[in-house]
Amino acid sequence: MSILQKKIFDLFPSAFGLDLSDLSIKALWLNRTGDLDSIVSFGSVPLPVGSVVDGEIIDREAVERAITSLIQIVGPKKLKTRKVICSLPETKAFLRIISLPEMEKNEVREAIKWEIEANIPLTLDQVYYDWQVLDKNFTQEKGKMSVLVVAVARSVVDQFQTVLSAAGLEVVGLETESIAQARSLLAEENEERTTLIVDIGDRRSSFLIAIGSTPCFTSSVPLSSQMITDAISKSLHIPFEEAEEIKIKQGLGSLALQSPVLKAALPVLENIAVEIEKSIDFYLNNLQYSKNIDAIVLCGGGSNMQGLLPFFARRLGRPVEFGNPWVNIRLGKQLPLIDRNHSVQYSTAIGLALRGLDEYEDFA
Repeated sequence: MSILQKKIFDLFPSAFGLDLSDLSIKALWLNRTGDLDSIVSFGSVPLPVGSVVDGEIIDREAVERAITSLIQIVGPKKLKTRKVICSLPETKAFLRIISLPEMEKNEVREAIKWEIEANIPLTLDQVYYDWQVLDKNFTQEKGKMSVLVVAVARSVVDQFQTVLSAAGLEVVGLETESIAQARSLLAEENEERTTLIVDIGDRRSSFLIAIGSTPCFTSSVPLSSQMITDAISKSLHIPFEEAEEIKIKQGLGSLALQSPVLKAALPVLENIAVEIEKSIDFYLNNLQYSKNIDAIVLCGGGSNMQGLLPFFARRLGRPVEFGNPWVNIRLGKQLPLIDRNHSVQYSTAIGLALRGLDEYEDFA
């Protein structure tokens, strides 16, 4: 490698990823030297309850303080960049694959505007949108092309932009959680595999179906890890905090013996399973971009509960696996600084940081 190609000084450092959700903020910054990637900084801080509700920032000052605090505590090294790529809430976004007649790129730009009005329940002046012509024609119709379109309410984007800027950050990108997760969890070489990512969060569960690493369908339901804890708390007549500790340390217990924890959590888990089946049925029967779901991947803080993976595998009758957010990061012989149980909680932040690396290389 020529010395001119080596990064001696980070005069133009890559952006870090910032996952801003309802109850926490996570940051992760990656560095790439030659063929190897490394984690420079990462960390997480809780958000005061009510400061962000269903993806909408309610208390801007509280969120700004949390971001400032997070920047100060990340490690193992200090965060030496103010460039950020931040997540946008899935509940406020619309992702569609639109079929258009084959046309030139400048013609697509105008055609997309009409399609957005027809496919999204907001007017064009109420959203920010982006689009990408896909290499594959998902409809299989001759003379057609597939275009991935993502639109997010302007009010939400403006909120996030204002808070991030007030915290002293330079926003170089905003991206929906599902697209960031697809980048971190789906191996680049599995171009034909259809995967359902199930993100079990503190407030919601989100579903993403992708072919290869291309998102095709997203949905979100108000079923969460906290609801599981609450169900355990009420069933066993114990405080919420104690139920959370039992959930983390003991998990569901024996599926065969139907432990008290499993019995308590079962209604919530069954509802999540039903929603997963609904998403699969809609995708396979209505969208028909592929013939089957090849794998289900669990991520999010709620996915760490012991016994959850075998429960869903048995209940759904499909292969289920834990997400590996390092699958597209070239660590060489290094081990990730974040252990496996916490890694899936950083899936979105890792995906955002990966985009920061890619954009850095494009312009370096």
